[in-house]
Amino acid sequence: MRDRTKLIILACSLLFVMLLFIGYDLKGNLEYIISRRFIRLATMLLVGTSVGISAIIFQTITGNRILTPSIMGYESIFILFQTLIVFSFGDQALQTISQEMNFFLAVVLMLLFSLMMYLLVFHNQRRDMFQLLLIGMVMGALFQSLSQFMHILIDPNEFSVIQNFMFVSFSKMNTKLLGIAAATLLIALIYLWRLMPYLDVLKLGRDQAINLGIHYNRLIKQLLLLISLMVSVSTALVGPITFLGILVSNITYELLKSYRHRWMLIFCAMSSCIFLVMGQFLIEHVLKFSTTVSIVINFIGAIYFMFLLWKARKIIR
Repeated sequence: MRDRTKLIILACSLLFVMLLFIGYDLKGNLEYIISRRFIRLATMLLVGTSVGISAIIFQTITGNRILTPSIMGYESIFILFQTLIVFSFGDQALQTISQEMNFFLAVVLMLLFSLMMYLLVFHNQRRDMFQLLLIGMVMGALFQSLSQFMHILIDPNEFSVIQNFMFVSFSKMNTKLLGIAAATLLIALIYLWRLMPYLDVLKLGRDQAINLGIHYNRLIKQLLLLISLMVSVSTALVGPITFLGILVSNITYELLKSYRHRWMLIFCAMSSCIFLVMGQFLIEHVLKFSTTVSIVINFIGAIYFMFLLWKARKIIR
């Protein structure tokens, strides 16, 4: 089956699950219910697109199919930022800092962190992506430890405020914040489209990309900033989803045989949206909100991650 046909089938599947999510079991005030479902659906599409595309780009620049941007500590720094706000202002933090300002500050903080990581590693030509990943893991562990330390110190009522940011939720959105996130993601995607040919070359590896005339360090800096921008959009909107990127990116590699990023990014973004929409549908109408979509996706993703490790072990043998 040709890749174009697979994309058409996937697009039809996405349209079907979207219509199913919007139109299933409509009762009561239809105008209110449909409007709320549209907001949740738009949120899931934004988050799915951000997670899927950022995972593919990150795996391209690292040359590793089992890594996602979460290893760099982006999600940890977001939780630390929210913890600092609650630690400083108490349970009145959400009244003191608006959701829009919170979103803006979170995005700026993640961009600054990404730029700092680049300057720490790539100012020295002898350093490479492996050192960047190592520093990212250490910084992520540090941010997580600081957050947990402050969680112990704050009041339990204040900790419940932080918990709203630690677990994925598609029911806490407002339309203004959704519009800001959509505009931010659109800007990132427009800029990314200009870099698409360079991504195909970067897939060959660092040395080959440099030999073919790619300004490697400058390209990596641009891609890291784009990744941090997309991760900040998804994390600030609904919270961290650790294993979704690994799941949808590797499904894309298995089903789509093309190595052109133009097709891979579209396929992965649609796959991610299908997982989120269908997962949220099952949570609402089958499991009756007994769990959250992030727990289900992380459970499936963790199993698939272990399968990938087992599969790689067999190949090495």
